[in-house]
Amino acid sequence: MTKKLLFVMTILLVASFALMAADVTGKWTYEQPGRGGGPGRPVTITLKQDGAKLTGSVPGFGRGGGEPPPPSEIMDGKVDGNNISFTVKREMGGNTMVTKYEGTVDGDSIKFKITRDTQNGPQTFETTAKKGTT
Repeated sequence: MTKKLLFVMTILLVASFALMAADVTGKWTYEQPGRGGGPGRPVTITLKQDGAKLTGSVPGFGRGGGEPPPPSEIMDGKVDGNNISFTVKREMGGNTMVTKYEGTVDGDSIKFKITRDTQNGPQTFETTAKKGTT
């Protein structure tokens, strides 16, 4: 009887941890700072969680006129409790640009620290993404 009770309690404990973990599947929107202090622009990323694995995409950005580039796929995506992280690689002018996203989920928002490679070294900014309703 004691072994059965211990087994049931262990299963319930594991299930409660799984329910407490963040579910980040969906569309999330944050404001990207504008260049040179200009106005920011909304960015909507798509995330898909499968246990501790995170996939999805981040939109590409065009440089005016013409079609915007296709979205970039998320790489190395991870979910650890309420913490998420992933990277995005983009090819621009023959150079590979890497952007690293680290976030903490709190309900329908994710507080992101986003670090991207630039010609002048890494640039970091913090922003909060809100989960879309659709």
